[in-house]
Amino acid sequence: MEEGGTDQAKDTGADNRPKVIYKRVLLKISGEALMGDQGYGLHPPTVERIAREVKSVRDLGVEICMVIGGGNIFRGLAGSAQGMERTTADYMGMLATVMNALAMQSALEGLGVFTRVISAIRMDEVAEPYIRRRAVRHLEKGRVCIFAAGTGNPYFTTDTAATLRANEMACEAIFKGTKVDGVYDADPLKDPDARRYADITYDDVLQKNLKVMDASAIALARDNDLPIIVFSLDEPGGFRGILAGEGTYTIVHG
Repeated sequence: MEEGGTDQAKDTGADNRPKVIYKRVLLKISGEALMGDQGYGLHPPTVERIAREVKSVRDLGVEICMVIGGGNIFRGLAGSAQGMERTTADYMGMLATVMNALAMQSALEGLGVFTRVISAIRMDEVAEPYIRRRAVRHLEKGRVCIFAAGTGNPYFTTDTAATLRANEMACEAIFKGTKVDGVYDADPLKDPDARRYADITYDDVLQKNLKVMDASAIALARDNDLPIIVFSLDEPGGFRGILAGEGTYTIVHG
């Protein structure tokens, strides 16, 4: 996809756009979110639906970067649990995230959104290497940056990678897209009496062992005062709505 001589005009229709809460955010989604109703791999219509959600937010003038897990293809911890050497399994999981990032890039560019896949493991034929200042410049030009291959190190999850990249990019919040509309004290899909938190502190998430993100990611967000907004990725327009000050979600903060 060629960009021509200029980048996207970020101010197209700016006068008609609602005022947004955040100007630069990171969207973290699991690899499983790309499966749709399948049990494995990628479901192209689901990938395109999520890409449309991202485009709708980009069209508000919000600068967006993304981190996508790899659990729909290979999960390092699962491989390790079955006897595979942990470091090797984790690297395989990182490669799975690159495949998902390329799929999302293809969907976004099919919608006319200039996108860069930036990998923590060098693979110059398919992705850019991670260089912080270059990634920031992409965001400033209105491109969506998809950070792939985690942190490039084993033993770190994509949750931790998302929090790390969000801090490095000076994002104002992390948006964690899930199957439910926030953080609950029990699984709402199994317990009809589960209570949703409108907001909750980092320390409470850690103490109650709530499955928002892994403990390292929560601690890194807490130490840098980076809010985490948990919302339903299955709710059409939910991502855009929250940025415009609407919708249902849980905010994790200090």
